[in-house]
Amino acid sequence: MSLNHIRPWRNIYRRESRQIHVGSVPVGGGAPISVQTMTNTLTTDIAATVAQVQAAADAGADIVRVSVPDEASSKALKQIVAESPVPLVADIHFHYKRGIEAAEAGAACLRINPGNIGSPERVRDVIAAARDHGCSIRIGVNAGSLEKHLLDKYGEPCPDAMVESGLEHIRILQDNDFHEFKISVKASDVFMASAAYQQLAEATDAPIHLGITEAGGLISGTVKSAIGMGSLLWAGIGDTIRVSLSADPVEEVKMGFEILKSLGLRHRGVNIISCPSCARQGFDVIKTVEALEQRLEHIKTPMSLSIIGCVVNGPGEALMTDVGFTGGGAGSGMVYLAGKQSHKMSNEAMIDHIVEQVETRATQIEAEATAADEAAE
Repeated sequence: MSLNHIRPWRNIYRRESRQIHVGSVPVGGGAPISVQTMTNTLTTDIAATVAQVQAAADAGADIVRVSVPDEASSKALKQIVAESPVPLVADIHFHYKRGIEAAEAGAACLRINPGNIGSPERVRDVIAAARDHGCSIRIGVNAGSLEKHLLDKYGEPCPDAMVESGLEHIRILQDNDFHEFKISVKASDVFMASAAYQQLAEATDAPIHLGITEAGGLISGTVKSAIGMGSLLWAGIGDTIRVSLSADPVEEVKMGFEILKSLGLRHRGVNIISCPSCARQGFDVIKTVEALEQRLEHIKTPMSLSIIGCVVNGPGEALMTDVGFTGGGAGSGMVYLAGKQSHKMSNEAMIDHIVEQVETRATQIEAEATAADEAAE
């Protein structure tokens, strides 16, 4: 019996959408919400770009976007695709030839604004290349680059203008009998982006790529993204996401998973439940959690760990986690395994011991999952 069945108020009913594919990754149609990021290296620096793609993939990225602004980048993309562990999206702006070249180079998806590609003939050429090479397309609408006729009509960027732009671009693809597309309507303003996405979700069944663009640095950008995307995801809107930060792409991936994990939409790695610390704490909670976050980054298996400084809330939290440690004073605390008291451990040896317990539990979970799969076959 699932936790959602026991507690129906935790259910998120996702919007129904068509399913497309970005390479091997399904997007929409009930598929897991994928996490994306974008490289910030020069694409012509193949080694640096491949290294950044690999780092993002190691952090859990399902899809990575790469800029293709010129012909040299198109040529480099072919080798990057060959070495990438995840599907790549080619970011195309203005020049239709880059879209064709990226499709030929093996990009899994083209991020374009059809209205900026040029004449209808050029749009058709890009669509033909995408179709011939098995590429999907992301229509990327941005409040900062809306078409002049829409700005003239609405007077300023607004949700209505963004959605109208998106629907116009959808019609361009559909008129060319191309349906393997997803769409985004991004803005740096949380209210504008949220309103636009809500309207878009009602106007099309296309998969939706969520993002609050130009959100800011690691802290402020994560907060804005969590509020904007979190509210939309809670409402069931969103099939793939990117947390846009002025930070290392790996941080974007981490924050994306944290947002999804907080809503129970994706489960990857150790979810640490820890107290904010106070005068009751029996050990240094802040430093302990910092150390554990670093020591447990290699764990990919979904599991929970509670680190609580005292016995006020500690036992109750530990009952609901795979591994737990509750401070009890006198230089030691209680270790909980699978929600049950197991043994005491000194604060001094606690970090190494918890890492060992988490690794052991992760191995058990993986073994249980493998046995269940084999039994199902």
